Amino acid sequence: MESSGSFKEIRGLVLELGRRLDAHMRECLGALNLTPSQATALWELGTPVTMRQLADAMTCEPSNVTFVIDRLESQGLVERRPHPTDRRAKQLVLTPEGKDFRERLIHTLSADSPLSHLSAVEQGRLREGLLRAVERS
Repeated sequence: MESSGSFKEIRGLVLELGRRLDAHMRECLGALNLTPSQATALWELGTPVTMRQLADAMTCEPSNVTFVIDRLESQGLVERRPHPTDRRAKQLVLTPEGKDFRERLIHTLSADSPLSHLSAVEQGRLREGLLRAVERS
């Protein structure tokens, strides 16, 4: 029965970590005046992508991405440009302000996160353990 106790403890720890990560994210995004969808879009826009590619990365419909990008574009963070090789497509590109804001977002989410007190080695081990756990799903 020891394994069931271990399961219960691990489950509780994973749930608590998830709650703490969610709370940290809500606090950070609130301070930056971003929705979770806007933050995800900015995170994914490290390099120019099409609307379809961004929708795939965000696991949502392109119409939802259009709304998110419209908001980011109105804030001067993103612009739509002609795709260099596909005349039918537009690329989403961060403006200089968008690049700075993305860096701020990444820094804000990383600073004082529930994981920030772990060393790089500890974070790597946690990541490896979680990856192994979800591979079995």
